[in-house]
Amino acid sequence: MMTRKKKNLISYVVFALVCVAIIIAGICYKNYSNEQKIKKAEKNAVTCVDDLTGKKIGVQIGTTGDIYASDYEGDKKGTVVERYNKGTDAIQALKDDKINCVILDEQPSLAYTEKNSELKILKEEFAVEDYAICIDKSNTDLKSKINDALKKLKDDGTLANIKKNYTGKDEEKGKFPYKKKNISGKNGTLKVGTNASFKPYEYYDSNKITGLDMDMMQAVCDELDMKLEIEDMEFDSIIAAVTSGKVDVGCAGMTVTKDRLKNVDFTDSYTTAKQVIIVKDYNAAIKAQSLSQRIHDNFVSDHRYNYLIKGFSNTIVITIFAVLMGIILGAIIALIRTTHDNNGTLPIPNLICKIYLTVVRGTPAMVQLLIFYYIILVSVNSKILVAIIAFGLNSAAYVAEVIRSGINSIDKGQFEAGRSLGLNYRQTMTSIVLPQAFKNALPALCNEFISLIKETSISGYIAIVDLTKAGDIIRSNTYDAFLPLITVAIIYLVIVIALTSVANALERRLRANERH
Repeated sequence: MMTRKKKNLISYVVFALVCVAIIIAGICYKNYSNEQKIKKAEKNAVTCVDDLTGKKIGVQIGTTGDIYASDYEGDKKGTVVERYNKGTDAIQALKDDKINCVILDEQPSLAYTEKNSELKILKEEFAVEDYAICIDKSNTDLKSKINDALKKLKDDGTLANIKKNYTGKDEEKGKFPYKKKNISGKNGTLKVGTNASFKPYEYYDSNKITGLDMDMMQAVCDELDMKLEIEDMEFDSIIAAVTSGKVDVGCAGMTVTKDRLKNVDFTDSYTTAKQVIIVKDYNAAIKAQSLSQRIHDNFVSDHRYNYLIKGFSNTIVITIFAVLMGIILGAIIALIRTTHDNNGTLPIPNLICKIYLTVVRGTPAMVQLLIFYYIILVSVNSKILVAIIAFGLNSAAYVAEVIRSGINSIDKGQFEAGRSLGLNYRQTMTSIVLPQAFKNALPALCNEFISLIKETSISGYIAIVDLTKAGDIIRSNTYDAFLPLITVAIIYLVIVIALTSVANALERRLRANERH
């Protein structure tokens, strides 16, 4: 007869064998899955320009790669062009097998493939193009001065040295840094719009925007005796910023095209570049990094955590002031509408408020932000102020309806009781109705404030470094999507949890006061 100890031993052995079998099966399935994935990928592989038809092509929106790829879109073979805000996002999609290739400029492509061993650039070039500085059509005097400065920089070899420093041979890179001249800046400031995720032309290094284009613009400013001011924004926003006067020129590896010439002018070309095709190399060995190394590269190296600190502070400042603006304006609108509903007075202010609510609640917050930045507040230089006004006005529309619903939730007998005690309409509202309405509307108001703090994540579209933009800057330097995005998400989550806790405590306090 088998003892209990033997039975337990057999059970442990069987359990261990089952675990081993599951692990072996998992490994076999994974290998089989990878083999199937590789076979499928090889079948859909892009090996030359002719293979682009019928494939999913990734591009950065607004770039010449986007323009050239559009010629393939909508053909009979079903070619699809996937457009991303950043080249980094397109590269990540390629790594995740969401697309078959990426069309991008050669130098940024070299930077991407250097960091990602599973990617490679096809030998066949896609297109050759010239880069130039875009400028408003009416600013012919500045265009002439920049052209003269560029000619001088070409003639004395300064521009050639700047190119060597960033795009030259391995033994040349980093050996020809441009040294800023000691100038007075008597001719004012030159505002340059760029997209600092386009290494080596423009990118962040040690919390500063640098690169070939930026060194060149610094050299141009030195020749013109002007101070240089750089605005980092989305690539497809640069031309709009130039035409609206938010920046004087745009310099971001920008190619002269017929469509762009309809809106802006260009200086003489300062360099020639290629459009290349990046594909995934399934036979390459992927260099895995430890978690500690990835954390170091994303946050510690070059003090990149400072981007998150700056982004956090800007997000909090915008949110706090936008919330205050939303509460004040929203309360005023709610009182106007409630007064009109109860007494029939204030018909014109009520009509204005209804139009305002319809427009604001019927259009996306991002569109409103861009309209304020590029059209309504075009003369306002403070981007933070523009964001506060845009988000504050947006929030006020929702707060107004929340407060109005809170007021309407109070029984009309409360109004009548107040009036019977000799209180006028204003006194009844402030002493009896509004305190109760605020308590009833508090949960909805808290939800609105939480939504507002998350809405500020679009501030990067007007070149504000908020939390989301900070994560994008880190991603554009490290080419690692996971850690920056997860970190930004956790920070937002912590903020929301903290706000929710405060709101719950306030709500409990109000209920306790009600019982006393």
